[in-house]
Amino acid sequence: MNGGRIAAAALVLLLAGCATFSEDGGFNRVSELTRERTGQTPKWQRSPDDAQVAQVRVGELLKTPLTPDSAVEFALLNNPGLQAGFQELGIAEADVVRAGRLRNPTFSFRNLAGGGVREIERAIIFDVLSLLAMPLGQELEQARFAQTQLQIANEAVGVAAEARRAYFTAVASGEMVKYYQQVKEAADASAELARKMVQAGNFSKLAQMREQAFYADATAQLARAQHQSVADRERLVRVLGLSGSQLAFRLPERLPDLPKIPFEPQDAERTAIERRLDVLYAMRTTDAVAKSLQLTRATGFINVLHAGYANKSQTGDSRENGYEIELELPIFDFGTTRVARAEATYLQAVQRTAEVALKARSEVREAYSSYRTTFDLARHYRDEIVPLRKRISEENVLRYNGMLIGVFELLADAREQVQSVTASVEAQRDFWLADTNLQTALTGTSPGPMSALARTATANAPSGSAGH
Repeated sequence: MNGGRIAAAALVLLLAGCATFSEDGGFNRVSELTRERTGQTPKWQRSPDDAQVAQVRVGELLKTPLTPDSAVEFALLNNPGLQAGFQELGIAEADVVRAGRLRNPTFSFRNLAGGGVREIERAIIFDVLSLLAMPLGQELEQARFAQTQLQIANEAVGVAAEARRAYFTAVASGEMVKYYQQVKEAADASAELARKMVQAGNFSKLAQMREQAFYADATAQLARAQHQSVADRERLVRVLGLSGSQLAFRLPERLPDLPKIPFEPQDAERTAIERRLDVLYAMRTTDAVAKSLQLTRATGFINVLHAGYANKSQTGDSRENGYEIELELPIFDFGTTRVARAEATYLQAVQRTAEVALKARSEVREAYSSYRTTFDLARHYRDEIVPLRKRISEENVLRYNGMLIGVFELLADAREQVQSVTASVEAQRDFWLADTNLQTALTGTSPGPMSALARTATANAPSGSAGH
């Protein structure tokens, strides 16, 4: 019996030694998936030294105005929500290691005394079923760990996309404030001139009130634009995880130029099915459920099986040695309910995967339509509308110098030119947002509502004073 106990102990030590933690905690796979889709490498701050290295890099990024790529790198380094999500890897890996270790044995001791007789019983019970099911259980936890890696990479790509969207929106908002300031200054000059001309008797009261109304509208537009710029900048602050002195980060004065030619994805739907993280995650989920079903079927009949060494000693008698087996008898539940539940869960996972794949294909088509439309609109403003408004303005200056038109017509033309420029900035912003959504829809995850065109249509709708 001593040999059996030694063998059992050796088996426990062997199993415990086989299940260990990895050096990277599974993060290398997450880093690789994220880098392939964003061009930037995330950093998991697992120790104070890691945090210090990240803060040094953050300080370097803050020395120059942010770019789209540096904003993404910043978010992957510094976003606290993403860093919290990385801890899911540690939780999942702990489950993998635990699945590869035998459950702790149970020791029982009973001491009975009476009538001059003392009876002592001792037993060490091992969970034999967990040993038999260990390969399947470990395989299941490995599948769940791979699933968690996809989930975390999906979150990282989502944060990167949000950082790009917030960046472009904040830069555009700052640019818009400058143009609305010009509109307000033109309206201010027009209203002041109208007031003086009314006092001189050279201008009607109605015309003066029209100029005053436009000035009031321009003042309100500027106030809204200034607040929107603050709100968009704060949205970027939240994504980047900035605080304290970091809030003084700088942004460029204008958006990046449009690319010379639009991006033409090849086999976009196929790319989405093969590379999108949410699709891969759904497939992994289905695979994990399938492995779980296999485990349920393997242990469906025998639910609890414990075995172990036991001995018994009694006063005046020699020690009795033996073994003890504890088995749950399947009298009321033969495991059919667990198997039925697992099968239904598996079929549910299959349908969920089909739903995600269908959604991915649709989102890629929608994202590309938005991308091409916003590119064409932004190029149309850049190449047609803005140059045309500039030529009109130059012609009006010549006509004003020739005393063919008055100062109010010149100021009105200046306002219309600025409005064309602001619409061009909005179209350029919407293109970069659509570009981010397309790249996310192709290889990352669901880009969410793609309403850039709706925003453009609303922004370009004529206001009450547009006809002035």
